[in-house]
Amino acid sequence: MATPDMAIWDDALVLLRKTHPTICRHWFNTLEPSGLEGGVVTIVAPTTTYRDYLERSCAHAFDDALRTVTRRLVTSRFVAAGQPEDDEPDGAGPVMVRGRKPVEHPARLTKPINGDGTLPLSPDYTFRHYVVGPDNRLAHAAACAVADNPGKAYNPYFVHGDVGLGKTHLLQAICLRMRANNPQTRIFFTSCEHFMTRFMEDVAAGRMTTFRHQFRDLDVLVIDDIQFLAKRDRTQEEFFHTFNSLYQLDKQIVLSSDLPPEQIPELEERLVSRFKWGLVTQIAKPGFETRLEIVKEKGRMRGLEIPDNVAELVATRIETNVRELEGAISKIQLHAAVDNVDITLELARVALGEDPNQAFKPVTIDQIVGYVTEYYGVRLADLQSRKRTRTIALPRQICMYLAREHTRHSLEEIGGYFGGRDHTTVLHGVRTIGDRQKYEPEIAQALETLEAKIRTGG
Repeated sequence: MATPDMAIWDDALVLLRKTHPTICRHWFNTLEPSGLEGGVVTIVAPTTTYRDYLERSCAHAFDDALRTVTRRLVTSRFVAAGQPEDDEPDGAGPVMVRGRKPVEHPARLTKPINGDGTLPLSPDYTFRHYVVGPDNRLAHAAACAVADNPGKAYNPYFVHGDVGLGKTHLLQAICLRMRANNPQTRIFFTSCEHFMTRFMEDVAAGRMTTFRHQFRDLDVLVIDDIQFLAKRDRTQEEFFHTFNSLYQLDKQIVLSSDLPPEQIPELEERLVSRFKWGLVTQIAKPGFETRLEIVKEKGRMRGLEIPDNVAELVATRIETNVRELEGAISKIQLHAAVDNVDITLELARVALGEDPNQAFKPVTIDQIVGYVTEYYGVRLADLQSRKRTRTIALPRQICMYLAREHTRHSLEEIGGYFGGRDHTTVLHGVRTIGDRQKYEPEIAQALETLEAKIRTGG
């Protein structure tokens, strides 16, 4: 077996980062080519999780890069080093390669689900890459406890929040940590959609014994988007018995949802009750400081050093969820790769569709207060006073909410600005506005108008 020239391998990685920057990760430097035989380059990844990511997301790109630098019709083949799985590569060289047969191109198309119905795990979604902030601290701490003490810490563990806020990241991190702690743990991580589809198929085919074996003979059952169980009477009945079977044996149950249990429409009361037996925790929309750190962490995962002013720009412009933050980073990264230049504020503004000639200034709390006082017809002195009437308390809480969303000020600093209030008062105000905007159209409209002014500078 011939060993590929390391210079060729290095050239392939350089080309890969230039032509397919968004799929590249910092840990690609730990990959090692172990042989070239029959037109197949074998590439050793630190663990099976990394190997699966490469096969699922990078196979075509590696093939193209290797063919370009070698000028030969070669195919990449990914195998895992013979070592236990871990959250992160430990830098150790490959030993006793535990390989698989080369996977041909047609079979390498991205699959959203594995053959057995489990969802693929990504090395991007470890606890190490999860940015903790005030709006997800409890959910993160509980997830770590569940991962380290399955069936004992919080059972079930139920996490809810809007789309794109990191629920799936926590679920995957739990699975990866459990697998790292004990590779023999029987984990089934899947979607609610698969549970329902598999149930209906197995009922029709008379395979309920097989179905129950798959979902009950486990150590850990992890189901994403459990809210889709609503309005499915027979499926809810089966899940009820599945839940009971696992719970009675102290097997860990982990669930995610867009809504808390009691708000899932047409969910049976007995399931609502059981979902609340353990811990129900929420992930809220990240504040500015958390968004800023998410941007930097997503950049580090890709091997990028994102300048502070670029991170501030992205965190200011993208307020909704983590997925949109990552999408903005991808746009900026692609622009830099195409032009073969470093990431700058000017380049980032062009990538995000802004005029680079118009000065970019971070949002200040004074700006926010100016917009709010104008909108509600109140004075700054009123907001900083001890008055608690609704006409003053609501604008004050909206100022606190927007300051938390758009500035780098801490809860203590925001409280100090509004008459020396403590951080718990500010946090209460932020959460109150975050909740009320969901069911009070007037507050939602006010926030939409005020945030538009913040984005455009008034």
